[in-house]
Amino acid sequence: MASGAQGFLLAPLVGDEEIGALFTREAELAALLRFEVALAQAQAHLGLISPPAAQTIEQACHRFQPDWPALQAGMARDGVIGPSLVAALRGTVGSEHAASLHFGATSQDLVDTALALRLKTIARLLDERLAGLVTDLEDLRGHQGGVPQMAHTRMQAALPFTAGDRLDAWLRPLRRHRARLAELSPRLLVVQLGGPIGVGAVPGPAGERLMQELARRLDLAPAPAWHSARDIIVEFGSFLSLLSGSLGKFGQDIALLAQSEVGAIRLAAGGASSAMAHKSNPVGAEVLVALARYAAGLAGTLHQALVHENERSGAAWTLEWLTLPQIAVTAGAALRHARSLCADLEFRPYSSPPP
Repeated sequence: MASGAQGFLLAPLVGDEEIGALFTREAELAALLRFEVALAQAQAHLGLISPPAAQTIEQACHRFQPDWPALQAGMARDGVIGPSLVAALRGTVGSEHAASLHFGATSQDLVDTALALRLKTIARLLDERLAGLVTDLEDLRGHQGGVPQMAHTRMQAALPFTAGDRLDAWLRPLRRHRARLAELSPRLLVVQLGGPIGVGAVPGPAGERLMQELARRLDLAPAPAWHSARDIIVEFGSFLSLLSGSLGKFGQDIALLAQSEVGAIRLAAGGASSAMAHKSNPVGAEVLVALARYAAGLAGTLHQALVHENERSGAAWTLEWLTLPQIAVTAGAALRHARSLCADLEFRPYSSPPP
């Protein structure tokens, strides 16, 4: 995501506060602490640690006050937040029950499950916005679907059709995206509990019971360890890119159809020019095109995070952290602009025969 003055100026245009907030340090810490509490509770339930230890861990996590500079220094030193955070939490828990905190787990279990918890909220937000956009376009079809329009192939006037035909072309991929998200979510929204080398935090049947209990408490699904198998994360990134791409096509069509010489669409609101007062620029439509192209590039980078060395890769993991938040925010921003465009969009009737 953009930073500094550029980020401040760009944020209203290409950012998404609601989704971006889920990648802040506060949101990540809350998810990390939630994992540690649920892990301790699940282990106490199965007799792996004592109930007083689990209670002490829960209380410590609730009152934990992070030393952010120390956590940042630990991240820079260790390449992951786990060691410094667990050490700080053990200091809060106290020596009697410190060993019960994070028992059997590894940093990747902590970080990946915290990510899954936040992705669950992101998936819900995206689905809600997608559903709203589909409804917006269906409403437009109901009110303006019969407006005569001219189809264009290869940027040339082709044959007459209706606004409803055009809206159907925009709607169909969006409905498929909702189905894709529903289909991939059970694979994506899962706990990570592979232990130090990905074969389980606790050996044998007790480990499977612990996985099930942890998943239940976090309202995620159980799954085999995915420490170095990142295909589901990349699949979600691909979904985000597909969604942004479909919205980019929507924006590209609107920008072309709203051209003064074409006039097939009128936008109720547009961007101003500093030099030409008569202009009303299709800013939202243009941003959709930019976001789609940006998301496509991010998706290509995210695919490279599939390449892990053996049972864990610091390089691939870091690449994922750099890329996934940006592509999620990009998709959120695209949905925001698309819904705003629907509210401003009016189809204009075509009345001349094709050339």
